[in-house]
Amino acid sequence: MEFSPFDLMVDVGLISILLVIGNVLRHRIKFVFQDLLLPAPVAAGLLGLLLGPNALGILNFSDSMGDYTTILIAIVFASMAYSMDVGGSMRKGARNMWAYSTVMFLGQWGLFILLGLYFFQPVFDTPIWFGMMLPVGFTGGFGTAAAVGGALEDIGASEASSLGFTSATVGTLAAIVGGIIAANWAIRRGKVAEVPSEGLPDDLRKGYISKVEDRPSVGKATTNPSSIEPITLHLGFIVLTVVIAYGIINLVSNTWEQVSIPLFAMSIVVGLIIRAIMNTIGAKDYLDRETTSSVSGAATDYLIAFGIAAIAPSAIAAYWVPLSIMFVLGTIFCVFFLLWFPAEFFGENWIERGLFGWGWATAAVATGIALLKIVDPKLKSGTLSEYGMAYVGFGPFEIGMTVIAPIAVVYGFTAGLGWVSVVLAIGIYLLAKFGGWMPPRGTVFAQGIGHVGEKAPKS
Repeated sequence: MEFSPFDLMVDVGLISILLVIGNVLRHRIKFVFQDLLLPAPVAAGLLGLLLGPNALGILNFSDSMGDYTTILIAIVFASMAYSMDVGGSMRKGARNMWAYSTVMFLGQWGLFILLGLYFFQPVFDTPIWFGMMLPVGFTGGFGTAAAVGGALEDIGASEASSLGFTSATVGTLAAIVGGIIAANWAIRRGKVAEVPSEGLPDDLRKGYISKVEDRPSVGKATTNPSSIEPITLHLGFIVLTVVIAYGIINLVSNTWEQVSIPLFAMSIVVGLIIRAIMNTIGAKDYLDRETTSSVSGAATDYLIAFGIAAIAPSAIAAYWVPLSIMFVLGTIFCVFFLLWFPAEFFGENWIERGLFGWGWATAAVATGIALLKIVDPKLKSGTLSEYGMAYVGFGPFEIGMTVIAPIAVVYGFTAGLGWVSVVLAIGIYLLAKFGGWMPPRGTVFAQGIGHVGEKAPKS
C-alpha cells in the first residue's frame, strides 16, 4: 500500500494519544507507574506494542512506523549540535567522574562485544553484532538503539532495531527497580549526605508539576512572533539541518555506492558546521539552547514510543534464550560496577554518584537524575555539576561509539572495537588508580554490601 501524509497523521495521532494516556497513568496510578517512575513514552510504547499490528491489531499503525525512528534520532542529534556545550574544560573535581563514566561506558561496550563474538555467536549462532545490543540499549538508551539499530538495518540486519529497543526497555526497568532498591538501602543505612524527609518529591513521583510557580521555562524567545514564532525558527533550523544531511548522504552514496553514512551522524556534523558559521558571523545567540533542547526532548519522547511500539516479537522470539542470558549478565555487570567502583573513585560520597551512574549505565542520564533525586532531592551533592563538566571529555566517546559501532560491523572490525574498548577502559582505570586521582585509601569493599563506602580502620 502506498504511504500517504494521512498515514503519517494517523500514526502520529495514535502514538500521541498513547503518550497522553501514559502521562495520565503516571499521574493517577501509584502501583507500577508511580512506584517504578515509569516514563510516559515507555508506557505509550508498550501500549502501542500490545495494541498495534504486531500483537492484538487493535491500532492500525502503518507499515512505515518503524522508519520514524531514523528521522527522529537525526532530529535529536541535529538538536544536540545547537544545544550542547562544546567549550570549557574539566576542573579537577570532575576528573574522577570522567574516569568513572568512561571506564564504565567502554568496559560495558567492550566486554559485551567480545561476549557476543566469543560466547553467543559460537553457542547460539547469533550475528556478530549481537553482543553490542546490550550496551546499545543499556548505557546507550533508546537514542542509541535507534541510531545503531537503524544503521545496522541499512546493511541487512533486520532484527537490530527490535533487539536494541528491547534492550533499552529492559535496561530502563532494571534501572528503576534496582535504583529504588539501592536508594532505599542507602537511606536506611544513613549513607546519603542529605536524607530525604518526605520521600520522593510529588512532581517526580506523579510526573506533573501542580504548583504554577515551580514550573520551569522550556526556553526563551529569540524572535518577535510578529516576524516568526520562536519555536518555528528553532524547529526550522533543526529540520533544515537534517534535510541538508540527507542530501549529502544521497550525494555520497550516488558517488561511492559502497559508502553508507548514518543520517544521525551526518546531522550532527552539519549542525556543528552551521553553528560554527553562526558564531563566525555574530549570530551565536540566534538560537536558544533551552528551546532547542525542548525540541530534542519532544523528538526523544516520540522516538521512544515509536521504537518500542515497532518492536517485532518474531525477532525477539528468535533470540529469546541468548537475549535473556545477555540481559542477566548485563545487569550483573552494572550491579558489580555500582557496588565496587563508586566507593573507589569517590570515597565517602560514593552513593549519590554511584546511584546516578547506575541509572545511566542501565538506561539513560534522565533516569540517573531521577534516581539521584531520591537520595539528593535538592541536588546538593554536586553530582550533576561534576557530570556536566566531565561530559566535555566523555561526550566524544559516547557520540563516537554510536557512529563507529555500525561502521566496525560493516568493515569487519567488530572484534577490534571490542578489544580496543576493553584496553582503553583498563588503561583509564589504571591511570586514575596510580595517577593519584582517587581518594586516599579510606574506603573498602569489605565483606558484605553493608561495608561499601565505610572507612577502613587505621593501622
